Amino acid sequence: MTIYNFSAGPAVLPKPVLEIAQSEMLDYKGSGMSVMELSHRSSLFEAIIQDAESLLRELMAIPDNYKVLFLQGGASLQFSMVPLNLAQGKKALYVNTGSWSKKAISAAKALENIEVEVIASSEEQNFTSIPELPETVDQKAAYVHITTNNTIEGTAYAKIPSYGDVPVVADMSSNILANDYKVEDFGVIYAGAQKNIGPAGLTVAIVREDLLNQEAVFAPMLDYALQAKNNSLYNTPPTYAIYIAKLVFEWVKEQGGVAGITAKDREKAQLLYDAIEKSNLFKSPVEKASRSLTNIPFVTGDEALDKAFNQAALVEGFENLTGHRSVGGMRASLYNAFPLEGVEALIAFMEKFEQENGGN
Repeated sequence: MTIYNFSAGPAVLPKPVLEIAQSEMLDYKGSGMSVMELSHRSSLFEAIIQDAESLLRELMAIPDNYKVLFLQGGASLQFSMVPLNLAQGKKALYVNTGSWSKKAISAAKALENIEVEVIASSEEQNFTSIPELPETVDQKAAYVHITTNNTIEGTAYAKIPSYGDVPVVADMSSNILANDYKVEDFGVIYAGAQKNIGPAGLTVAIVREDLLNQEAVFAPMLDYALQAKNNSLYNTPPTYAIYIAKLVFEWVKEQGGVAGITAKDREKAQLLYDAIEKSNLFKSPVEKASRSLTNIPFVTGDEALDKAFNQAALVEGFENLTGHRSVGGMRASLYNAFPLEGVEALIAFMEKFEQENGGN
């Protein structure tokens, strides 16, 4: 039986990437060692991390005045790193679009010497849309923080806001390498790797050079400028995760780059959204203009029926379709590596389930 992994993260990885990793597991390039055993100061690993950065720069068209950092701690650590590095003694502005935005706001509020203001929120609408944003903001603010794609709620920004001299900081964990955004529209982009980049344990941060902190952060590991100065090698980085990320970047390039892979993502998402729209049983809780390409929640409106669907789906090889515990229902995460045939198989199963459970 074919297994289709709809997990929101850690998520499906490209099979060719896993096959290369398998072939190189015991002996990387004749070294007699696994990548997991290589010194992070060795020439072999230095080539890996340099290639990873070069490929990511190419794929995302990252301008030269941005630093690319390979860090640890997940996107959640960035919730604290961003304000620590950018907003000491300043005001930080946030848009609240769901669970991860709320955690970022909470982390910033926990820090001293930083004023936090929420400038827009869709909480009253149960986060079923991206809220209307103000046209202007306080130009003395350190940044405006957004979550470009909300993994749990299934919403995403179609257009990135622009606020003059105030940079936009983005948690892009669940739609990095799967959108048509321009890096130069952001001051900082950060993303946990475990959705579209590689295995858990690696976080990518892309920081505009003029935003690198001028004064040292109290904890060296949280200091963007120090990490940049040391080319992400201040301490031992997550070496194997960076190696897998490099392989994924190579795979994305083979798919036609970000433009090519995003076109495929749109095709997969449209197929599923069309099936939901056509259905008399399933529906999307998300406003059309705010719908995500990568995380697609859907419900029947009956918790017992949702549970029955999820149980039947597991039997058929559809893994991790259950919606997040905070929202329920179902959620299909269609990241870059998720195959089109998996979407087609899911739709066929949904149609069969509807016929057997009272769909008209």
